[in-house]
Parts: sequence; C-alpha cells; structure tokens
Amino acid sequence: MASVPLTVRGLQKLKAELQQLKGVERHAVIQAIAEARAQGDLSENAEYEAAKDKQGFIEGRILELEGKLAAAQVIDPSTLDAGGRVVFGATVDLEDEEGGAKVTYQIVGDDEADLKLGLISISSPIARALIGKELGEVADVQAPGGVKSYEIMDVRYV
Repeated sequence: MASVPLTVRGLQKLKAELQQLKGVERHAVIQAIAEARAQGDLSENAEYEAAKDKQGFIEGRILELEGKLAAAQVIDPSTLDAGGRVVFGATVDLEDEEGGAKVTYQIVGDDEADLKLGLISISSPIARALIGKELGEVADVQAPGGVKSYEIMDVRYV
C-alpha cells in the first residue's frame, strides 16, 4: 500500500474513529444481532439483516482505517521549512485574480479534507495546482466553470 500523508490532527481523527468503531459500535451491533436472533425466524427478520449489514460496514471500515494508519506518513506542518514553497501541510492565503476574493486553505490528506474548515485534500485540483509554487506566484486551477487564477499571498507552516 502506498503511504498515506496525514497531518498530526488527521492521525488523531483516524485513531479516534477506529477506537469508536472497535470500542462502541462493534459491541452495539453484536448486541443488536443477538436481540434480533432472539426474535425467532431469521429468514424474514429485517432487524437481523440490518444489523448484519451494519456489522459488515463496521468491520470493513475498521480494516480500512487500520490499513491507512499502518501506511500513514505523518507530517507536522510546524516542523517544516520549505522556504516559502507550498507543500503538504502548508496553510496558504490566496487571492482570486479575477474577483479579488481572498481565501485561506490548508493542504491536508484525503481523509482530513473539509472545505468548510478550509482544509483541502492533497489530491484536489487546487492543491495540485498550488504544490511547489511560492509566495507571489500565480496558480491556475482547472475548475468546473473554467480556469481560475489565484495569487499566493502568504504561505505558513502551522
């Protein structure tokens, strides 16, 4: 499996989800299956089927999280010194060249991305356009509505 880049916050988030699934969700679904079995005939028992489906989802997610954590490459942005270049974990202030709108994004792993919080995935078009650029450079991003140009106003490693 290829390495999975994560920030420290992303690592903690995945570990917390794994602990929740193993410690709480797994036991709850086992209890639900036991209760559904106690109702008798399993061939037409919707509660039993739903609980088994949920169990399959939980076990699959546990395996997925364990795989990601095993392949995790944890990067602490505060320890980076990329000389002002945009790299994984960097927080970047951008200005839309067309409309002048200002936005701030941090480039994070796929599992951490949350646009509402300003966290964009390393595999997103805007992050791919920004990687390697420096303060003052312009990044052209292929967006659904056409190419958008953003000037890099600041690069921080926090």
